Amino acid sequence: MTGRFAIISILLTLFLSSYVLFKSPFEGYVTYLFMVIFFPFYISKFGIPALPVVIFTPLLISGLIYIQTLDNTDVLFLKIFLGFFSSVLFYRYVLQAFEYDVSKLFGYYMKGAVVVSAIGLIQIASYQVGFSPGYDFSWILNKWGLSPGGLGIRLNSIVSEPAQFAAVVGPAFFVSAYNLVFRKNHFIKRSSTIIIIIAYSLTFSTLGILGISLTVIILVINYGFLRYVLIVGPILYFGLNYAYDNIDEFRVRFDGVVTTFSDEGEESKNYTDVHGSSFVLYNNYVIASENFKRNPLFGTGLGSHPIAFERFSLTRNARVLQVDFNKADANSMFLRLMSETGLYGLIVMLGIVIRNFVMRRNAVNEENWLISGATVLIILIYLMRQGHYFLNGLPFFIWLYYYTRKRNDKQKAELESPSFGSKTEKESAELQTI
Repeated sequence: MTGRFAIISILLTLFLSSYVLFKSPFEGYVTYLFMVIFFPFYISKFGIPALPVVIFTPLLISGLIYIQTLDNTDVLFLKIFLGFFSSVLFYRYVLQAFEYDVSKLFGYYMKGAVVVSAIGLIQIASYQVGFSPGYDFSWILNKWGLSPGGLGIRLNSIVSEPAQFAAVVGPAFFVSAYNLVFRKNHFIKRSSTIIIIIAYSLTFSTLGILGISLTVIILVINYGFLRYVLIVGPILYFGLNYAYDNIDEFRVRFDGVVTTFSDEGEESKNYTDVHGSSFVLYNNYVIASENFKRNPLFGTGLGSHPIAFERFSLTRNARVLQVDFNKADANSMFLRLMSETGLYGLIVMLGIVIRNFVMRRNAVNEENWLISGATVLIILIYLMRQGHYFLNGLPFFIWLYYYTRKRNDKQKAELESPSFGSKTEKESAELQTI
Protein backbone atom coordinates (compact mmCIF):
# COMPACT_ATOMS: atom_id res chain seq x y z
CA MET A 1 0.00 0.00 0.00
CA THR A 2 1.82 3.07 -1.27
CA GLY A 3 -1.03 5.25 -2.55
CA ARG A 4 -2.16 8.67 -1.42
CA PHE A 5 -3.99 7.33 1.65
CA ALA A 6 -0.82 5.59 2.82
CA ILE A 7 1.28 8.72 2.30
CA ILE A 8 -1.16 10.96 4.17
CA SER A 9 -1.41 8.37 6.95
CA ILE A 10 2.36 8.27 7.38
CA LEU A 11 2.60 12.07 7.50
CA LEU A 12 -0.15 12.25 10.12
CA THR A 13 1.81 9.86 12.34
CA LEU A 14 4.77 12.23 12.15
CA PHE A 15 3.07 15.57 12.73
CA LEU A 16 -0.19 14.89 14.59
CA SER A 17 0.89 13.89 18.07
CA SER A 18 -1.36 16.70 19.33
CA TYR A 19 -4.49 14.58 18.96
CA VAL A 20 -5.28 11.37 20.79
CA LEU A 21 -8.18 9.06 20.05
CA PHE A 22 -8.55 8.20 23.75
CA LYS A 23 -6.66 8.88 26.98
CA SER A 24 -7.38 5.76 29.03
CA PRO A 25 -6.03 3.18 29.77
CA PHE A 26 -3.25 4.76 27.68
CA GLU A 27 -3.03 7.61 25.20
CA GLY A 28 -4.13 6.37 21.80
CA TYR A 29 -2.29 8.34 19.12
CA VAL A 30 -3.43 8.28 15.50
CA THR A 31 -0.33 6.21 14.77
CA TYR A 32 -1.97 3.28 16.54
CA LEU A 33 -5.03 3.55 14.30
CA PHE A 34 -2.92 3.31 11.16
CA MET A 35 -0.99 0.40 12.64
CA VAL A 36 -4.26 -1.48 13.06
CA ILE A 37 -5.20 -0.67 9.46
CA PHE A 38 -1.86 -1.50 7.83
CA PHE A 39 -0.39 -4.29 9.96
CA PRO A 40 -2.54 -7.13 8.59
CA PHE A 41 -1.58 -6.22 5.04
CA TYR A 42 2.09 -5.69 5.83
CA ILE A 43 2.51 -8.87 7.88
CA SER A 44 0.73 -11.03 5.32
CA LYS A 45 2.86 -9.60 2.49
CA PHE A 46 6.27 -9.19 4.14
CA GLY A 47 6.29 -11.52 7.13
CA ILE A 48 8.20 -10.50 10.27
CA PRO A 49 11.56 -8.76 9.63
CA ALA A 50 14.45 -10.27 11.54
CA LEU A 51 16.39 -7.17 12.56
CA PRO A 52 13.77 -5.61 14.91
CA VAL A 53 13.18 -9.02 16.53
CA VAL A 54 16.91 -9.52 17.12
CA ILE A 55 17.27 -6.08 18.71
CA PHE A 56 14.19 -6.30 20.92
CA THR A 57 14.55 -9.90 22.16
CA PRO A 58 17.15 -9.00 24.85
CA LEU A 59 14.90 -6.11 25.91
CA LEU A 60 11.95 -8.49 26.21
CA ILE A 61 13.87 -11.02 28.30
CA SER A 62 15.49 -8.45 30.59
CA GLY A 63 12.20 -6.59 30.97
CA LEU A 64 10.40 -9.73 32.11
CA ILE A 65 13.20 -10.44 34.61
CA TYR A 66 12.98 -6.96 36.13
CA ILE A 67 9.23 -7.31 36.58
CA GLN A 68 9.99 -10.27 38.85
CA THR A 69 12.56 -8.26 40.83
CA LEU A 70 10.01 -5.44 41.30
CA ASP A 71 12.23 -2.94 39.50
CA ASN A 72 9.46 -2.67 36.91
CA THR A 73 5.78 -3.52 36.57
CA ASP A 74 4.04 -5.54 33.91
CA VAL A 75 1.81 -2.59 32.97
CA LEU A 76 4.67 -0.12 32.54
CA PHE A 77 6.81 -2.62 30.67
CA LEU A 78 4.17 -3.90 28.26
CA LYS A 79 2.92 -0.39 27.50
CA ILE A 80 6.35 0.82 26.36
CA PHE A 81 7.67 -2.43 24.92
CA LEU A 82 4.62 -3.04 22.73
CA GLY A 83 4.40 0.61 21.67
CA PHE A 84 8.10 0.89 20.87
CA PHE A 85 8.38 -2.47 19.09
CA SER A 86 5.17 -1.92 17.10
CA SER A 87 6.33 1.52 16.02
CA VAL A 88 9.75 0.23 14.92
CA LEU A 89 8.04 -2.62 13.04
CA PHE A 90 5.47 -0.32 11.44
CA TYR A 91 7.98 2.12 9.99
CA ARG A 92 10.23 -0.74 8.88
CA TYR A 93 7.27 -2.03 6.88
CA VAL A 94 6.74 1.46 5.46
CA LEU A 95 10.30 1.46 4.11
CA GLN A 96 9.79 -1.99 2.63
CA ALA A 97 6.42 -1.07 1.08
CA PHE A 98 8.14 1.84 -0.69
CA GLU A 99 10.98 -0.45 -1.76
CA TYR A 100 13.48 1.33 0.48
CA ASP A 101 13.24 4.49 -1.63
CA VAL A 102 14.54 6.86 1.04
CA SER A 103 14.51 9.85 -1.31
CA LYS A 104 10.83 9.43 -2.11
CA LEU A 105 9.82 9.01 1.53
CA PHE A 106 12.01 11.89 2.69
CA GLY A 107 10.52 14.03 -0.08
CA TYR A 108 7.02 13.30 1.25
CA TYR A 109 8.19 14.27 4.74
CA MET A 110 9.62 17.55 3.40
CA LYS A 111 6.30 18.43 1.76
CA GLY A 112 4.53 17.65 5.02
CA ALA A 113 6.97 19.90 6.90
CA VAL A 114 6.21 22.74 4.48
CA VAL A 115 2.47 22.41 5.13
CA VAL A 116 2.92 22.25 8.90
CA SER A 117 5.28 25.25 8.82
CA ALA A 118 2.84 27.25 6.69
CA ILE A 119 0.08 26.52 9.22
CA GLY A 120 2.47 27.80 11.89
CA LEU A 121 2.95 31.09 10.04
CA ILE A 122 -0.84 31.42 9.74
CA GLN A 123 -0.98 30.77 13.49
CA ILE A 124 1.37 33.69 14.24
CA ALA A 125 -0.45 36.00 11.79
CA SER A 126 -3.83 35.06 13.31
CA TYR A 127 -2.55 35.95 16.77
CA GLN A 128 -1.40 39.36 15.58
CA VAL A 129 -4.89 40.19 14.26
CA GLY A 130 -6.70 38.57 17.18
CA PHE A 131 -8.33 35.68 15.29
CA SER A 132 -8.48 33.07 18.06
CA PRO A 133 -9.49 29.96 16.03
CA GLY A 134 -6.53 30.63 13.74
CA TYR A 135 -3.90 30.53 16.47
CA ASP A 136 -5.40 28.47 19.31
CA PHE A 137 -6.03 24.96 17.99
CA SER A 138 -7.18 23.48 21.29
CA TRP A 139 -10.74 23.61 19.94
CA ILE A 140 -9.89 20.76 17.57
CA LEU A 141 -6.67 19.18 18.94
CA ASN A 142 -7.09 17.63 22.39
CA LYS A 143 -3.39 17.29 23.25
CA TRP A 144 -2.25 20.70 22.10
CA GLY A 145 -1.16 23.72 24.11
CA LEU A 146 -0.74 27.42 23.43
CA SER A 147 2.74 28.63 24.36
CA PRO A 148 3.17 32.31 25.33
CA GLY A 149 6.39 34.16 24.51
CA GLY A 150 8.18 35.32 21.40
CA LEU A 151 5.78 37.45 19.36
CA GLY A 152 3.08 36.99 21.98
CA ILE A 153 2.93 33.27 21.31
CA ARG A 154 5.54 30.78 20.19
CA LEU A 155 4.89 28.92 16.97
CA ASN A 156 3.98 25.26 17.29
CA SER A 157 1.47 24.84 14.42
CA ILE A 158 -0.52 21.61 14.82
CA VAL A 159 2.27 20.01 16.86
CA SER A 160 1.76 19.75 20.62
CA GLU A 161 4.35 22.34 21.64
CA PRO A 162 7.17 24.46 20.17
CA ALA A 163 9.87 22.04 21.33
CA GLN A 164 8.22 19.12 19.54
CA PHE A 165 7.80 21.25 16.41
CA ALA A 166 11.53 22.06 16.58
CA ALA A 167 12.31 18.34 16.87
CA VAL A 168 10.11 16.92 14.11
CA VAL A 169 10.74 19.78 11.66
CA GLY A 170 14.48 19.72 12.47
CA PRO A 171 15.43 17.53 9.46
CA ALA A 172 13.45 19.82 7.13
CA PHE A 173 15.23 22.85 8.60
CA PHE A 174 18.59 21.16 7.98
CA VAL A 175 17.85 20.67 4.29
CA SER A 176 16.29 24.14 4.01
CA ALA A 177 19.34 25.78 5.56
CA TYR A 178 21.57 23.94 3.08
CA ASN A 179 19.32 24.91 0.17
CA LEU A 180 19.36 28.55 1.21
CA VAL A 181 23.10 28.84 1.79
CA PHE A 182 24.15 26.93 -1.33
CA ARG A 183 21.24 28.04 -3.55
CA LYS A 184 19.89 24.54 -4.10
CA ASN A 185 16.37 23.15 -4.41
CA HIS A 186 16.66 19.68 -2.95
CA PHE A 187 13.20 18.18 -2.23
CA ILE A 188 11.42 21.57 -2.09
CA LYS A 189 11.28 24.90 -3.92
CA ARG A 190 12.97 28.05 -2.66
CA SER A 191 9.71 29.56 -1.41
CA SER A 192 9.08 26.46 0.70
CA THR A 193 12.63 26.67 2.03
CA ILE A 194 11.93 30.20 3.31
CA ILE A 195 8.65 29.11 4.92
CA ILE A 196 10.37 26.36 6.92
CA ILE A 197 13.28 28.56 8.04
CA ILE A 198 11.01 31.41 9.21
CA ALA A 199 8.62 29.05 10.99
CA TYR A 200 11.48 27.26 12.73
CA SER A 201 12.89 30.54 13.99
CA LEU A 202 9.51 31.60 15.41
CA THR A 203 9.32 28.67 17.82
CA PHE A 204 11.63 30.67 20.13
CA SER A 205 12.50 27.25 21.50
CA THR A 206 15.68 26.13 23.19
CA LEU A 207 15.29 22.92 21.22
CA GLY A 208 15.07 25.03 18.06
CA ILE A 209 18.35 26.70 18.94
CA LEU A 210 19.81 23.24 19.50
CA GLY A 211 18.53 22.20 16.06
CA ILE A 212 20.09 25.24 14.42
CA SER A 213 23.40 24.63 16.21
CA LEU A 214 23.46 20.97 15.20
CA THR A 215 22.67 21.96 11.61
CA VAL A 216 25.73 24.22 11.54
CA ILE A 217 27.92 21.56 13.15
CA ILE A 218 26.82 18.77 10.77
CA LEU A 219 27.33 21.01 7.74
CA VAL A 220 30.78 22.02 8.98
CA ILE A 221 31.72 18.38 9.53
CA ASN A 222 30.65 17.52 5.98
CA TYR A 223 32.45 20.44 4.37
CA GLY A 224 35.69 20.07 6.29
CA PHE A 225 35.99 21.05 9.92
CA LEU A 226 39.43 22.62 9.77
CA ARG A 227 38.56 24.61 6.67
CA TYR A 228 35.38 26.21 8.01
CA VAL A 229 35.69 26.21 11.79
CA LEU A 230 37.44 29.60 11.87
CA ILE A 231 34.48 31.10 9.99
CA VAL A 232 31.54 29.16 11.40
CA GLY A 233 32.84 29.01 14.98
CA PRO A 234 32.58 32.77 15.62
CA ILE A 235 29.20 32.90 13.82
CA LEU A 236 27.84 30.14 16.06
CA TYR A 237 29.33 31.77 19.14
CA PHE A 238 27.87 35.21 18.45
CA GLY A 239 24.57 33.63 17.39
CA LEU A 240 24.25 31.85 20.73
CA ASN A 241 25.21 35.04 22.54
CA TYR A 242 22.50 36.89 20.65
CA ALA A 243 19.96 34.24 21.61
CA TYR A 244 21.09 34.46 25.24
CA ASP A 245 20.70 38.24 25.30
CA ASN A 246 17.39 38.43 23.44
CA ILE A 247 15.40 35.24 24.07
CA ASP A 248 14.31 35.04 27.71
CA GLU A 249 13.29 31.38 27.45
CA PHE A 250 16.75 30.37 26.24
CA ARG A 251 18.59 32.52 28.79
CA VAL A 252 16.78 31.23 31.88
CA ARG A 253 17.10 27.62 30.73
CA PHE A 254 20.79 28.03 29.94
CA ASP A 255 21.45 29.65 33.33
CA GLY A 256 19.46 26.90 34.99
CA VAL A 257 21.51 24.16 33.33
CA VAL A 258 24.78 25.85 34.35
CA THR A 259 23.54 26.19 37.92
CA THR A 260 22.31 22.63 38.31
CA PHE A 261 25.28 20.96 36.62
CA SER A 262 27.89 23.04 38.47
CA ASP A 263 30.57 21.27 40.49
CA GLU A 264 29.13 22.21 43.85
CA GLY A 265 27.94 19.39 46.06
CA GLU A 266 24.36 18.31 45.61
CA GLU A 267 23.42 19.06 49.20
CA SER A 268 24.67 22.65 49.02
CA LYS A 269 22.66 23.58 45.95
CA ASN A 270 19.60 25.77 46.08
CA TYR A 271 17.22 24.81 43.29
CA THR A 272 14.32 27.09 44.20
CA ASP A 273 15.33 29.79 41.70
CA VAL A 274 16.28 27.40 38.89
CA HIS A 275 14.13 27.25 35.76
CA GLY A 276 11.85 24.22 36.01
CA SER A 277 12.98 22.50 32.81
CA SER A 278 16.65 22.84 33.79
CA PHE A 279 15.96 21.21 37.13
CA VAL A 280 13.94 18.47 35.41
CA LEU A 281 16.89 17.62 33.14
CA TYR A 282 19.36 17.58 36.04
CA ASN A 283 17.03 15.57 38.25
CA ASN A 284 16.59 12.93 35.56
CA TYR A 285 20.35 12.86 35.04
CA VAL A 286 20.78 12.02 38.73
CA ILE A 287 18.04 9.37 38.57
CA ALA A 288 19.38 7.73 35.40
CA SER A 289 22.96 7.74 36.74
CA GLU A 290 21.95 6.11 40.02
CA ASN A 291 19.82 3.50 38.29
CA PHE A 292 22.61 2.80 35.79
CA LYS A 293 25.17 2.28 38.57
CA ARG A 294 22.97 -0.42 40.06
CA ASN A 295 21.88 -2.02 36.78
CA PRO A 296 24.57 -1.27 34.17
CA LEU A 297 23.96 -4.03 31.61
CA PHE A 298 20.25 -3.81 30.76
CA GLY A 299 18.94 -1.04 33.04
CA THR A 300 15.69 -1.99 34.76
CA GLY A 301 13.61 -2.59 31.64
CA LEU A 302 11.60 -0.50 29.18
CA GLY A 303 9.03 1.65 30.97
CA SER A 304 10.75 1.45 34.36
CA HIS A 305 12.06 5.01 34.67
CA PRO A 306 9.03 6.19 36.73
CA ILE A 307 9.94 3.60 39.38
CA ALA A 308 13.57 4.75 39.35
CA PHE A 309 12.22 8.30 39.64
CA GLU A 310 10.46 7.44 42.91
CA ARG A 311 13.63 5.88 44.29
CA PHE A 312 16.28 8.41 43.32
CA SER A 313 14.57 11.73 42.55
CA LEU A 314 15.94 14.85 44.22
CA THR A 315 12.32 15.87 44.82
CA ARG A 316 12.37 13.53 47.82
CA ASN A 317 14.28 16.36 49.50
CA ALA A 318 12.00 19.13 50.77
CA ARG A 319 14.64 21.73 49.89
CA VAL A 320 14.27 21.29 46.14
CA LEU A 321 11.57 21.95 43.57
CA GLN A 322 8.62 19.62 43.92
CA VAL A 323 8.11 18.84 40.22
CA ASP A 324 7.74 15.53 38.46
CA PHE A 325 7.62 16.64 34.81
CA ASN A 326 9.10 14.10 32.40
CA LYS A 327 8.86 11.47 35.09
CA ALA A 328 8.04 8.90 32.41
CA ASP A 329 10.51 9.83 29.65
CA ALA A 330 13.51 11.27 31.55
CA ASN A 331 13.55 14.45 29.41
CA SER A 332 16.28 12.88 27.27
CA MET A 333 16.35 9.63 25.32
CA PHE A 334 20.01 9.13 26.22
CA LEU A 335 19.15 9.33 29.92
CA ARG A 336 16.11 7.12 29.46
CA LEU A 337 18.11 4.50 27.59
CA MET A 338 20.74 4.65 30.32
CA SER A 339 18.08 4.10 32.98
CA GLU A 340 15.86 1.55 31.23
CA THR A 341 18.17 -0.37 28.87
CA GLY A 342 21.66 0.16 30.30
CA LEU A 343 24.75 -0.45 28.23
CA TYR A 344 22.84 -2.64 25.79
CA GLY A 345 20.46 0.10 24.69
CA LEU A 346 23.15 2.79 24.64
CA ILE A 347 25.50 0.65 22.54
CA VAL A 348 22.74 -0.21 20.05
CA MET A 349 21.61 3.40 19.66
CA LEU A 350 25.08 4.94 19.52
CA GLY A 351 26.17 2.14 17.18
CA ILE A 352 23.32 3.05 14.83
CA VAL A 353 24.32 6.72 14.90
CA ILE A 354 28.05 6.18 14.37
CA ARG A 355 27.92 3.25 11.96
CA ASN A 356 25.37 4.72 9.55
CA PHE A 357 26.47 8.34 9.17
CA VAL A 358 27.09 9.16 5.49
CA MET A 359 29.75 11.83 5.06
CA ARG A 360 29.62 14.12 2.05
CA ARG A 361 33.01 12.93 0.85
CA ASN A 362 31.82 9.31 0.90
CA ALA A 363 28.38 9.92 -0.60
CA VAL A 364 27.56 8.76 -4.11
CA ASN A 365 25.22 11.71 -4.54
CA GLU A 366 24.16 14.82 -2.68
CA GLU A 367 20.81 13.43 -1.56
CA ASN A 368 22.44 10.60 0.36
CA TRP A 369 24.49 12.75 2.69
CA LEU A 370 21.72 15.35 3.02
CA ILE A 371 19.18 12.76 4.15
CA SER A 372 21.79 11.24 6.46
CA GLY A 373 22.65 14.61 8.01
CA ALA A 374 18.98 15.58 8.34
CA THR A 375 17.91 12.34 10.01
CA VAL A 376 20.89 12.10 12.36
CA LEU A 377 19.97 15.61 13.51
CA ILE A 378 16.57 14.52 14.83
CA ILE A 379 18.10 11.43 16.43
CA LEU A 380 20.61 13.64 18.26
CA ILE A 381 17.86 16.05 19.33
CA TYR A 382 15.90 13.18 20.86
CA LEU A 383 18.98 11.76 22.55
CA MET A 384 19.66 15.15 24.12
CA ARG A 385 16.27 16.58 25.01
CA GLN A 386 13.31 14.39 23.96
CA GLY A 387 12.75 11.21 25.91
CA HIS A 388 9.88 9.52 24.08
CA TYR A 389 10.98 6.49 22.07
CA PHE A 390 8.41 6.72 19.28
CA LEU A 391 6.62 10.07 19.47
CA ASN A 392 6.40 11.97 16.16
CA GLY A 393 7.62 8.92 14.28
CA LEU A 394 11.20 8.85 15.54
CA PRO A 395 11.69 5.23 14.32
CA PHE A 396 10.74 6.42 10.82
CA PHE A 397 13.74 8.75 10.79
CA ILE A 398 16.00 6.08 12.27
CA TRP A 399 15.05 3.65 9.48
CA LEU A 400 15.59 6.39 6.86
CA TYR A 401 19.01 7.01 8.37
CA TYR A 402 19.87 3.29 8.32
CA TYR A 403 18.67 2.60 4.79
CA THR A 404 20.30 5.75 3.41
CA ARG A 405 23.64 4.31 4.43
CA LYS A 406 22.63 0.94 2.97
CA ARG A 407 21.69 2.60 -0.32
CA ASN A 408 24.90 4.59 -0.45
CA ASP A 409 26.99 1.46 0.17
CA LYS A 410 25.14 -0.40 -2.57
CA GLN A 411 25.52 2.45 -5.05
CA LYS A 412 29.25 2.71 -4.31
CA ALA A 413 29.67 -1.01 -4.84
CA GLU A 414 27.80 -0.83 -8.13
CA LEU A 415 30.04 1.98 -9.33
CA GLU A 416 33.16 0.08 -8.38
CA SER A 417 32.01 -3.26 -9.81
CA PRO A 418 29.71 -3.34 -12.88
CA SER A 419 28.84 -6.95 -12.11
CA PHE A 420 27.47 -6.00 -8.72
CA GLY A 421 23.75 -5.58 -8.33
CA SER A 422 22.39 -8.94 -9.44
CA LYS A 423 21.26 -9.49 -5.90
CA THR A 424 18.54 -7.06 -4.89
CA GLU A 425 18.05 -5.63 -1.42
CA LYS A 426 14.96 -7.74 -0.98
CA GLU A 427 17.17 -10.83 -1.31
CA SER A 428 19.97 -9.67 0.97
CA ALA A 429 20.60 -11.26 4.33
CA GLU A 430 19.91 -7.95 6.07
CA LEU A 431 16.30 -8.02 4.96
CA GLN A 432 15.42 -11.66 5.47
CA THR A 433 12.22 -12.42 7.37
CA ILE A 434 11.51 -15.06 9.96
